[in-house]
Amino acid sequence: MRCVLSEKKWIEKIVTPREKHWIGDGFHVSTIFSMHSEDPESISPFLMMDHAAPKYFPPTDAKRGVGEHPHRGFETVTFAIKGEVEHRDSGGGGGTITTGGIQWMTAGSGVVHDEFHSREFSKKGGDFEMIQLWVNLPSQFKMTKPRYQSFDEGDFPILDQGKHEISIKVIAGTFGKVSSKVKTFSPINMYELNGPPNSKLEIPLTIGSNTLVFQHSGMSSIEDQQIKKGNLGLLSKAGESFEIKFLEASKVIILNGEPLGEPVAAYGPFVMNTRQELMEALKDFQAGKMGQLVN
Repeated sequence: MRCVLSEKKWIEKIVTPREKHWIGDGFHVSTIFSMHSEDPESISPFLMMDHAAPKYFPPTDAKRGVGEHPHRGFETVTFAIKGEVEHRDSGGGGGTITTGGIQWMTAGSGVVHDEFHSREFSKKGGDFEMIQLWVNLPSQFKMTKPRYQSFDEGDFPILDQGKHEISIKVIAGTFGKVSSKVKTFSPINMYELNGPPNSKLEIPLTIGSNTLVFQHSGMSSIEDQQIKKGNLGLLSKAGESFEIKFLEASKVIILNGEPLGEPVAAYGPFVMNTRQELMEALKDFQAGKMGQLVN
């Protein structure tokens, strides 16, 4: 049994991905974690994450992706690891996310959007890989005005620890004295780590925060417990830091945030605090109050 006063965080659970399924005809994904399969408070403020592992798409003139659909009450964060994604929404946001880029869409009071492989990528074809993360909004911001943030690969600060150590890309929040440009509605840190075998890194975090470690490639360990490729480690709330060791050349995504401590009510593309709010969201969408896309 662990001591809750331990200075180091440890892995409380290893989560394995679910079987792959299609979202539209452009995203062949595995759900890495979800509010429906985990205790929402143990992953808050995060709700779910899908990973579309590398897949080759042949050239085509057809549109591949997901057509018009609504969201309310949370944010979607899309990582374009390989390939390109075109996005547009009823709030006026939109653009093309290129390889290494990220879009951070705040659905807030409600948007309608679509997501497709970019026209250029579709015509050329190629390997496609992406991650989409859902981030919950605190109750006071669930009806905030929709917002769209788009970032290219070069927009994120990278702390390079040297040839034989782990580099840290600061996607959101801060690491040491380095901060990301991303604006969030609750305290969130998000890092991408890359490094060779036998490298290690100490990561300071807040006691009581939730920390999720996704092993994108390679294999690592925390407190001698291994995380294999494609798996996710849920860390303890106790502890104010943890040391990660790369057993193989690895890429790891770390999600860390202060739990919101609020009820989660979810129905399809809506995430609110009560069932009544979900019913209102559905009625507002059906009444056209979330806007529409102009072709």
